[in-house]
Amino acid sequence: MTHAPYPLTAAEQALLPTDEEVEFYQEHGWYLSKKLLTDEEVDLLNSAADRFYAGHRDRTLPARPPRLAYWEPEQGDVHRHNDYVFYEDDAIRSVLAKPVIAAVAARIAQSSQIRLWNSTLIHKPPRADDARNIVPWHFDRHYWQTCSSDEMLTAFIPFHDCDEEMGTITMIDGSHRWKEIGGDDSTSRHFAERDRSELEQMLSENAAYNQAEVRKVPVDIPKGHISFHHCRTYHGSGYNVSDRPRRAISLHLQDRTNRWRRFGLSSGERVVYNNDVLVRADAHGNPDYTDPEFCPVLWEDPR
Repeated sequence: MTHAPYPLTAAEQALLPTDEEVEFYQEHGWYLSKKLLTDEEVDLLNSAADRFYAGHRDRTLPARPPRLAYWEPEQGDVHRHNDYVFYEDDAIRSVLAKPVIAAVAARIAQSSQIRLWNSTLIHKPPRADDARNIVPWHFDRHYWQTCSSDEMLTAFIPFHDCDEEMGTITMIDGSHRWKEIGGDDSTSRHFAERDRSELEQMLSENAAYNQAEVRKVPVDIPKGHISFHHCRTYHGSGYNVSDRPRRAISLHLQDRTNRWRRFGLSSGERVVYNNDVLVRADAHGNPDYTDPEFCPVLWEDPR
């Protein structure tokens, strides 16, 4: 499964962040793009999600990773997460692989290459009676301890206009620049596996240590626009109190420098990320995060 990067058209070049917008991302840890996807492309994502939830797959994973998030219909009307949707669904992949998305990521991350890291299809039902619909404060770098890079990032792609009523993604402005305290083995676990109050306390303690204001910024995302955030930016989301589901994809991206690194726990165990059981081995027998099957290049500087 390869994706040959190519130079952007003049129209796509015009969609790239300006120098001022790159500076904004570097300072604030997040960025709201211009309209990168057409309405037709966004509608394709939505209809493909319908088929996916009804059971359609173009291919399935060759192995089940240890911490796979994967909603099944028997789980009912809950906050759904389905990892590796880029791999399993061709229609969704055709949109997510649009080079301008990764080109925007490359520009704000100041990298000459962007590769896929992972992808998650998300469906947040319009329910304020289930605390599982709240995404507590966290940052993604905690779960990516086997990665060598501190410049990875995520593109959050809603399938519709997405505002605070729908429980849009909310950033803690500038938190990617904080120095972290209180890290331990628990931080390598996904937020769904941790107590929400513990995560709230971690945010508060880190803000206090950095003498920083906890400034919460709900990102109002028009249809076709994409919100990007740094892997160390604290973020979360509240209840969807609208009258329809909030649907989106979190497209996790790695910069050129990222490689596998060994990360051990205090127990002596080694952290294993889901990709580690799927990607090929490198020359040293370690997970290869440049595997074109699961971590394809989505954009590369053609110069």
